[in-house]
Amino acid sequence: MRFLALIPARYASTRFPAKPLAILGGRMIIQRVYERVSKVFSHVYVATDDERISKAVESFGGRAILTSTSHQSGTDRCYEALCKVGENDFDVVVNVQGDEPFIAAAQLETIKRCFDDAETQIATLVKPFAPGMGFDDLQNPNSPKVVVSDTDYALYFSRSVIPFLRGYERSEWLKTHKYLKHIGLYAYRTAVLKQITSLPQSPLEKAESLEQLRWLQAGFKIKVGYTNEETIGIDTPEDLLRAEQFLKENNL
Repeated sequence: MRFLALIPARYASTRFPAKPLAILGGRMIIQRVYERVSKVFSHVYVATDDERISKAVESFGGRAILTSTSHQSGTDRCYEALCKVGENDFDVVVNVQGDEPFIAAAQLETIKRCFDDAETQIATLVKPFAPGMGFDDLQNPNSPKVVVSDTDYALYFSRSVIPFLRGYERSEWLKTHKYLKHIGLYAYRTAVLKQITSLPQSPLEKAESLEQLRWLQAGFKIKVGYTNEETIGIDTPEDLLRAEQFLKENNL
């Protein structure tokens, strides 16, 4: 199976402008992501809307593709990049967020294995919430929750806590049920990527502001892989400081 790994990277960001070029442990965030992804995939490109990011990627020997500034999501940017690279040359596109400098090889291998199942159209990852975490962590709307079927296909994603445990105090929920946190790593069969980028926003997507609900509502199947790896996504300058600390503590 032929995999293409794409790393969408925007220059403009309300909370953290020029984030991909920010320095983490002596290297740019986008460089750290690219180097980790390249250990697992032979074909890797950064899909960006800005020449400054493109030139930065080329400066460390990476490959970049310039894409439109009007894309609403990383998925849309990935499809344009796929078309430029060669839509017929790959079976699966892996979408790795450009602000995940600690993405683990094991996570990337897990999402690859999801396509051993011939029925997989789209794949993503989940990480169990630790039983010792507090309810505030569980109900954080910035940590979407997932419920899955017995065959590990996503049934629903929500910013709310799902499922609701009737008859239990909230302090007991994490001890009673294994809740799953969504990890924003996606992979799509190339034909499916073409289809989902032509879909209009769905009511569920608009309600929760979760792109994957558009795909579920349209009837696509999302295979779920499991990870216990800890990562730190970088959305703000404060996150970058936490990432620096994580880097030092883990000798990365």
